[in-house]
Amino acid sequence: MLMNSSDFPLVWMNLTQEPGHDHQKDFDEFEANLQRGEPFVLLTDTAPAEDHEHSPEEKKRTALWMKKHKVELRRLVLAMVLVEPNSVKRLGLKAFAVVFAKFWGYPLLLAPSREQAIEMARELLSMDVKSSY
Repeated sequence: MLMNSSDFPLVWMNLTQEPGHDHQKDFDEFEANLQRGEPFVLLTDTAPAEDHEHSPEEKKRTALWMKKHKVELRRLVLAMVLVEPNSVKRLGLKAFAVVFAKFWGYPLLLAPSREQAIEMARELLSMDVKSSY
């Protein structure tokens, strides 16, 4: 997962992975965003491949990292917005979204376009700002 934080608090992620990908770099970048201490929204237009399977080492590393950062993840990541133009696929992802939210601690929202994903993210951020007053 590559992260592009240049538009923070909108953080774009690419969930496709090349062989030999350095997962530690991903965790370091995610951590850097958490260390900002400001709420943000993750956005992606790359759904993970259906046949992608994490190795036991990757699963363990992810679980340990999430446990360490559980509080910040729930407090600072407002949602992940996944762009999926296909309405049938979006419908199919709704069940996955429930499992995703339980696992990561923040919701997975679905948008039909990048523009709508950005609009949803900005709305979440503005609602979060209003709720902090």
